[in-house]
Amino acid sequence: MTQTAPFDYFVVLAEMRTGSNLIEANLNEFDGITCEGEVFNPAFISHQGKEELYGVTLAERDRNPMALLWAIRAQSDLTGFRFFHDHDARVLPTFMQDPRCAKIILTRNPLDSYVSLKIAQATQQWKLGDVKTKRSAQVTFDPVEFEDHVTRLQAFQARILNMLQTSGQTAFYLAYEDANDVAVLNGLAAWLGVTARIEAPSRKLKRQNPEPLEQKLTNPDAVRDGMARLDRFNLSRTPNFEPRRGPMVWGMRACATLPIAYLPMPGAADPGVLEWLEQISGDDALLEDFTAQSWREWLRAHPRRAIFTVLHHPLARAHEVYLRQVVHGQRANVRAFLARVHNVTLPEKDAMDSYDTELHRAGFLAFLRFAAANLNGQTAMSVLPAWASQTKVIEGVMGQAPIHHLLRVEGLARDLPALGRDLGLELPQFVPLAAPRRFTLSAIYDAEIEAAGRAAYGLDYGALGFEDWAG
Repeated sequence: MTQTAPFDYFVVLAEMRTGSNLIEANLNEFDGITCEGEVFNPAFISHQGKEELYGVTLAERDRNPMALLWAIRAQSDLTGFRFFHDHDARVLPTFMQDPRCAKIILTRNPLDSYVSLKIAQATQQWKLGDVKTKRSAQVTFDPVEFEDHVTRLQAFQARILNMLQTSGQTAFYLAYEDANDVAVLNGLAAWLGVTARIEAPSRKLKRQNPEPLEQKLTNPDAVRDGMARLDRFNLSRTPNFEPRRGPMVWGMRACATLPIAYLPMPGAADPGVLEWLEQISGDDALLEDFTAQSWREWLRAHPRRAIFTVLHHPLARAHEVYLRQVVHGQRANVRAFLARVHNVTLPEKDAMDSYDTELHRAGFLAFLRFAAANLNGQTAMSVLPAWASQTKVIEGVMGQAPIHHLLRVEGLARDLPALGRDLGLELPQFVPLAAPRRFTLSAIYDAEIEAAGRAAYGLDYGALGFEDWAG
């Protein structure tokens, strides 16, 4: 780039199914512009199957993502990439605070992007170059899933807006409908400082699902219920100047008539608390899938209440997450990380005969080291609630659901019936449940496992007062 050019490189801030592939294809039609795809996607560099870009390998990028960012900035063409909310967060502050990085923000109606994502997952067709190869599917609209989809989009967009505001920058905004508008695309090129112009958009990609919404869904009537769940204007928020967008409360479980509510700890096995709550609720079903408004209504209906969660030993919880979500679950990105970084390859779910105690110990130790790096922002993957520290989970929910009681799993038989004393209730006994496991923590526990657990979850050990795991 020349010294007079306004930018050295660019980023397209978007999400899956917002038209970012089409924007990339159209940007690459301009002489002097190169868009390299999802260069900070945890699974690949640039595009699926690619493991190297500008001399930086996938492993090198995972160790030092800045090296790839600097390589992009150093290209002679105005070069950029697409960045989604779940890409490597370590580079986000650097390019967002750099005024020499042009920010292009691409948005789409979240209902359209949600349905498009569901169809792509069902058909496994993520791009369409020839309409003759188009795959079609009707999908089911899930109101809770849609609410989570919108919440993630809004949280990332709010963060981006705040970073632009606090650094005194602006961005070029594109809507999905602008992706093939030649006049808008040429205006974007002018804003980027590129003199080249195009006369027509790229012909490489086609819009995948142009049909009306009702033809794409098996239950189009459910959309109205899904929209009703959303507090689009955040009307239920008490005005204050704390950081925007508090936590969602859909994970809470509450008795319909009794003033008792429970926050299941993400990732941990339920020791029978849900069954106990159903028992004390009687004929009334437990309330769940709360919206901000319905949760506030429950709070108003129960001014004198007990809200509790159950704390699990960090090592035991991590072991449960490892077994359920990595060994037997769908965390392919974590499996790939364990294999690439720690040389631990786990068998597929249909080949578990080769999974023995030795591999179990090596795999769990590698997972603890992954968790330590992930929680410290040293990996390209987002921190998920399942393996986030319990301390941070509690801090996150306190804004909308103040927790009155932090109960220990080993003391539930004593503590759960006692919840009723201050409420004037006689609550039944609690009998804990334990799910049998072929591979147990006790079979592999030693000082090295404990040390790795403390390295990953030192915050929980210190803030919540946990000692070494004792079985």
